[in-house]
Amino acid sequence: MYQTIRYIAIVSFLLLPLMLSAQTVKELEQQRKQTLQQLENTKKMLSETKGKETATVNKLNILNKDISQRKKLIKNINTEISALDKQMFTLSEQRDSLQKQLETARNDYARLVRSTHYNSMNRSALRFLLSSENFNQLLRRMQYIYTFAEYRKQQVRTIESLQQQIKSQNDQLTANRQQMVEARSTQQRERDKLARDEKKQQNILKNLKSKEKKLKAEQQKQQKKANELNRLIEKKIAEAQKKDSEKQLTKEQKLVAGGFEKNKGRLPWPTDNGFISGQFGLQPDPVLKGVKRNNKGIYIQTTAGTQARAVYEGEVTSCFSDGTTNAVIVKHGNYYTVYANLSKLHVKNGTKLKAKQAIGTIYSDPEQDNKTELLFQVWKERELLNPAQWLSK
Repeated sequence: MYQTIRYIAIVSFLLLPLMLSAQTVKELEQQRKQTLQQLENTKKMLSETKGKETATVNKLNILNKDISQRKKLIKNINTEISALDKQMFTLSEQRDSLQKQLETARNDYARLVRSTHYNSMNRSALRFLLSSENFNQLLRRMQYIYTFAEYRKQQVRTIESLQQQIKSQNDQLTANRQQMVEARSTQQRERDKLARDEKKQQNILKNLKSKEKKLKAEQQKQQKKANELNRLIEKKIAEAQKKDSEKQLTKEQKLVAGGFEKNKGRLPWPTDNGFISGQFGLQPDPVLKGVKRNNKGIYIQTTAGTQARAVYEGEVTSCFSDGTTNAVIVKHGNYYTVYANLSKLHVKNGTKLKAKQAIGTIYSDPEQDNKTELLFQVWKERELLNPAQWLSK
């Protein structure tokens, strides 16, 4: 019995690092799948731009994101290969240790079977019992025979268990070797793609820098348009605040506001795919040196036809247009979220929304290389906040 417990303890101790390693490999594999999905999205965005040979800022931004994601993927694969290598080393060590334990258990069992005392007792158990001098001795001998028989069965179970564990280790090693081959193959493919992307990036950047005057004029035009939209949003927020100041928040509105605040950093994205193409605040132009853009929210670039969706339950307080696209303001107690640059709307003033409910289709701008980009803002009363701090990572 002690021998069996010792085997179980040793096996459990050996399997612990393997279990932790397997969890890490699984997590890395999941991260790799997520990054590959993001790369598929940027690939689709690139396909939606104008002619392949046309150099645009939009193409450069998408390509920059594509390159950063591919570098992340290669780093992830490197870590995964390292984790697989460590796991295989641990598996081999554990298999060798189990093999030694199996050999010891087999030898112990062989000695038991060869034991003259055991063979004799096995042939004449009844005689052994009947030769007892008294009833107490008979009971002790019966217990001895039973314990001996159970020990023999346990030895057999131990051997069978060790054999099964060794088979499992060998199967896992085979699977890991195959996974390692696939990971290395993927790694090389992604390195080749990265080299091609970086070459495209340099060509586009060189082409755009030769059009600096035109780009500056375009940047100023876009900034002016953004400023006009932001002034309109600020006006609508002020109007909503004025109405709110005339009456106190209801109990339900206070609960919504409290829930919104508690979910800071955990709110779902206002799109189901895409990347942040413009961070909050003053941001440098990707091409023009010394030129900055003042973003009053974050810009999320996504694929054509994507829906903007509510990040939390609330009520639509305003739907309006800047002359080209539409914007929607959703109230969450004393917090507001803004979804701008929309084409078709699915809501109207007073619509009550649930989290992730569709608000409208994000506009694809033909004048901006078919860029599909959402402007997303978060306000607390009249204070403009950094939306990136509110969304889940």
